Amino acid sequence: MPKKSLSRCCAAALLLLGLLSGSAPDAPPAPAAPCAWWYGIGEPPTPAEIGFAARHYDLVVLNATETAAMRRLRALNPEITVLVYKDLASTRDYPGAVHGDRDARYLPTGVGYHAAEDGHPEWFALDGTGRRIEWRSYPRHWQMAVWHPDYRESWTAAVLAEVVREGWDGVLADNDFSTLRHYSDAVLSGTADAEETDRVLRGGLDALVATAGEALRRAGKVLVPNISESRLTPGRWSAHSRHGGGMEESFGLRGDDGAGGVLTFRGDEWKQLRASAALGRSWLLLVTPVEGGRDERVGYASAALLAGPRTCWSGARTPDYRDPDWSPHQGTGLGEAVEAARRLPSGVWTRRYAHGWVAVNPTGTTARVTPPADVAATASVAAIAEAPLDLPAADALILTPPTPPASTTRPTPQGR
Repeated sequence: MPKKSLSRCCAAALLLLGLLSGSAPDAPPAPAAPCAWWYGIGEPPTPAEIGFAARHYDLVVLNATETAAMRRLRALNPEITVLVYKDLASTRDYPGAVHGDRDARYLPTGVGYHAAEDGHPEWFALDGTGRRIEWRSYPRHWQMAVWHPDYRESWTAAVLAEVVREGWDGVLADNDFSTLRHYSDAVLSGTADAEETDRVLRGGLDALVATAGEALRRAGKVLVPNISESRLTPGRWSAHSRHGGGMEESFGLRGDDGAGGVLTFRGDEWKQLRASAALGRSWLLLVTPVEGGRDERVGYASAALLAGPRTCWSGARTPDYRDPDWSPHQGTGLGEAVEAARRLPSGVWTRRYAHGWVAVNPTGTTARVTPPADVAATASVAAIAEAPLDLPAADALILTPPTPPASTTRPTPQGR
């Protein structure tokens, strides 16, 4: 028999054996309740916070200056993933990013301010009057020409060298944004209007993410961009998260346009997030800004609808990520998912877990839901004594037994 045919026969036999044994080659781990992570880019972490993080989080992001904290986390938990924060789109000259007339050794960006000022002033983005663009509300953050090939190559080379030298697992790349308007009303020199400015910036970020992501991948590292408003551009999440994952910093937010509902479920983003979570090969780092109980419920339950092996959620109570966040929902012990998330005719999404059930109503109107009888009978939420029940617009329901398994019960983090 020719070798080619023999190879095909062997491959078919291995596949058949895998199917008969109930497993498939390269099958991802079973989807579990969302893991926890910390976007630790605020104040330097205290020893107590490092200890808490090592016990509770699957992934932590730290500033480049926190190499000692990264190594301590690794010593306490060899399985933890630790990424370094780097900004894609700016350079900065505030104290700490520069020391007088020189750049700091550990930068929050890929290109230092003085390196650009002294050697490549063309890397600073200019507005129509020829002025550099400083970000509104972020003094001494300067927009860079992300579309410039030399900037792209310099950013990649510098970040890759630092990640490999210091031993980070990869990079959390901030400000992979869709529009400059969150930071400035400026129109780039050479563009006709804000829309063209944004197209130029998005195109530059597309290329930068691809270049840096591929270089890091070859070195065994990951690139996880903070992908802004991916629902507005079909395919953007999938393209930008393929080098190790993606971060969604506005996950599960309610719309403020009068239509109600939850923004994450609109447009193309939800489909892309579901596909990425199901594959289980890249990180989904989800952040819900939390101002009350409903925000927390919707954020966690929406993450549970997605949850795959690397789907992590955080309910951020401070906009500067000053403290490690931990939600009581993360200790309820949902366990493994026993079904895929499904959408009901009402628009409500539900998912059954080994130890509970979640439902999210992302629509702008109240919807009727009926929890599974066996879960409702033992749930910790007294309000579901009678079913079906009304689930308000942009709200969620998380049902678990009153006492979660001991192995999933975790303490509340200590403040500073």
